[in-house]
Amino acid sequence: MEICGLLTAKNEPVPLKSISVQVRVQDHVATVSSTLQYVNEEERPLEALFVFPLPADAAVCYFSAKIGEQEIVAEVQDRESARDKYDDAVSSGQQAFLLEESAESPDVFRVGCLSAGQNAAVTIIYITELAVQADHSLRFCLPAVLNPRYTPAGSGAGIVSEISSGCGAVPYMLTLSVHVSSPKPISKLESNCSLDPLVFLQSDHTQATVNLSPGHMFDKDFELFVFYQDTHQPSAIVEAGVTTAPPGSLMRDPVVMISLYPEFPEEVMSSLATRGEFVFVIDRSGSMGSMMHYGTGAKMRIESAKDTLLLLLKSLPMGCYFNIYGFGSDFESFFPQSVVYNQETMDQALKRVKEMKSDMGGTEIVQPLKHIYSQRCHPDHPRQLLVFTDGEVGNTKEVLDLVKSHAHSHRCFSFGIGEGASAALITGMAREGSGHAQFITDTDRMQPKVMQSLRFALQPAVVNISVDWTLPDGLTVETLSPPINVLFQGQRTLIYAQLKGESSGCSEGTVTVKYSLKDQPVTNQLHFFLKPTEETGLSIHRLAARTLIRSLEQEERSGAADVEGIRSRMVELSVQAGVSSVHTAFIAVNKDSRQTVKGPLQQRRVQTRDLSFVIAVMQANCAEVRTQESHLSECYAEEQSFRCSKKTLRTFTERAFLKMSNWVPERIQNFFRHGSATVLSDQTDSESKNDPSPESQKDLLLELVFLQKVSGCWDLDATLADVFGKTEDELTNQKPAQVDGSVWATLLALIWLYGCKIEQQVEWQFVAMKAASWIGSQKVGDLSQCVCAGNVLLGCQVTKETLGI
Repeated sequence: MEICGLLTAKNEPVPLKSISVQVRVQDHVATVSSTLQYVNEEERPLEALFVFPLPADAAVCYFSAKIGEQEIVAEVQDRESARDKYDDAVSSGQQAFLLEESAESPDVFRVGCLSAGQNAAVTIIYITELAVQADHSLRFCLPAVLNPRYTPAGSGAGIVSEISSGCGAVPYMLTLSVHVSSPKPISKLESNCSLDPLVFLQSDHTQATVNLSPGHMFDKDFELFVFYQDTHQPSAIVEAGVTTAPPGSLMRDPVVMISLYPEFPEEVMSSLATRGEFVFVIDRSGSMGSMMHYGTGAKMRIESAKDTLLLLLKSLPMGCYFNIYGFGSDFESFFPQSVVYNQETMDQALKRVKEMKSDMGGTEIVQPLKHIYSQRCHPDHPRQLLVFTDGEVGNTKEVLDLVKSHAHSHRCFSFGIGEGASAALITGMAREGSGHAQFITDTDRMQPKVMQSLRFALQPAVVNISVDWTLPDGLTVETLSPPINVLFQGQRTLIYAQLKGESSGCSEGTVTVKYSLKDQPVTNQLHFFLKPTEETGLSIHRLAARTLIRSLEQEERSGAADVEGIRSRMVELSVQAGVSSVHTAFIAVNKDSRQTVKGPLQQRRVQTRDLSFVIAVMQANCAEVRTQESHLSECYAEEQSFRCSKKTLRTFTERAFLKMSNWVPERIQNFFRHGSATVLSDQTDSESKNDPSPESQKDLLLELVFLQKVSGCWDLDATLADVFGKTEDELTNQKPAQVDGSVWATLLALIWLYGCKIEQQVEWQFVAMKAASWIGSQKVGDLSQCVCAGNVLLGCQVTKETLGI
């Protein structure tokens, strides 16, 4: 997280000495306190640009800076007033800090100055909701870096594009502690990093603490997964207000957070959808050539995306429509418009998928989205948009406004790939497009998460959603959350509401959610106690205020008539709740400082020497390859003197390089992988050529899926036999006489999936459903006998009932 934005006279970042993070998880909400220790080793003061990675829906509620023994606690004020105070304080020699939300992206913040030779401890506290995962766990993520954002030309978001993260071998320490409490017992805590043993604080396992083990290198995001018992059950938290707040204000009254998990009727969910238009939008920018690590092997992000596309294409239902877009600095589509899903169109698409590379330059997603939205929708085939991207753009809000403006015509499912994907972009697109967001990082396989989203996309749209409250006499309710426009089976929905008035004595309320699903009325109901939960620290109020502020921001951007009134309401909410917004800022001025800031103020914007050097190289004549090789060799040599890892240097330079040149990506990657300009030449490293790479190893599941026909069946041939480790003669000789070859092949494929790949069922579930449906449509004699013969041939023990035929 070395992204403070200060550079020394030698173009080195101001040293970050340590990071201390305390996380308090209360049911579905996390309060995160991060303290970062910096020291200015220059002989002159510096004005800092500071970037802090935040979840998309986080509410920043505290900011302070401790200089020596003097702590300056910031206040939330109107943005222009805060800026004026900051400028006045700095010009008069006082220490001042300004924390404001970037207008381009809500996960970027900026702060102020640091005197010469001083240590500074910057503390930021924010509150965020925790996302529910496919296994019903709650995910908390502490980003290791905020990757450099790609900013389209002319977007006015240049401040973001200058941001780069620090070197890979970080010279600072991280300590992290987590406290978890919930009305429901805690089953377990898991992480992608090493943790000390979990300590339960109560016998009923409703409270626990855990610490990050010493020695964390901060080379990847810290992810924590919290498992509760019965976490899919609906719940409610009522939080008391502040008695000193103005009467009738949000902070004065109690606030309730309702967490709902809709349960759809089984008869609706058991059938496979046969309608829909599925549009896949794939990031093909240079950064998609970076490696993803999972299991014992590694693949480039673009290769993992291609494998996932294969699964998606094979999992689509017959009769639907589909198209595939690739985008970078420009975009292209496989078909001029969405086409009917059949054997011919799928074969054409698979051929194009194999040829896809991360060779399209930058990451400009607005234009392909505009083109897709300009295409007419197909009647009775609801449009489902699935977007895969690194999420490194600087015009996040422009993208979100575009998705929201077309929310009536589609659902948007977004996937953030790799470390540093913008949570604001990925989560925001899904929220505005009434879809679902997924993040694929570190050891994750992309396919399981994508297939979970496809399950959501295949679910029928929920319509006519209404929320009704039943409260005791004397109490009324004001819903603060925007109207619910999307519900998915197994996915949480949150509702924030302000409770007004005085209860007549009844201690219980009820919220009822009604909706229609395939013309069938459904009702979900939750009873909750009105007694406030203790020790919530106003986190529910602040999240509710954040939710209301975001809704007001949407009204403002949509061209509402009373813009000034909306802006005034936002500022009022932000100041009262103490949370950030685009129209307010945290301002801290050390008026008691006895020593004024002397000397000219040096403004530092984050810009690594490696990145700026390579950008300069890219602007030269890239056709002169040999000349560039020597420059890149110098760049690598300089990288050694700055003690940066090759991996981190490659992260910066690859992205800059591939976004600005037409060189072949593999040659660039080889250079930064091996640290030698000779690898850029036409000569091939024979040693690396002979080494078997994980990418060259066969994935038998994908091999099998690739062979399936659109209808759901397989052909009985040698390629299928090879997947099973058999010969074609072995398959043919064991075939029951009365069974057709395709039926036998499809039955064997199903037996192999259930018998050998059951742990990956979430990936092939729709492939198997199509196969079982196809077999059911064929005239098959004694199916039980066929299953027994198949088990003998493949060495499995799968029952006919398991196959779902």
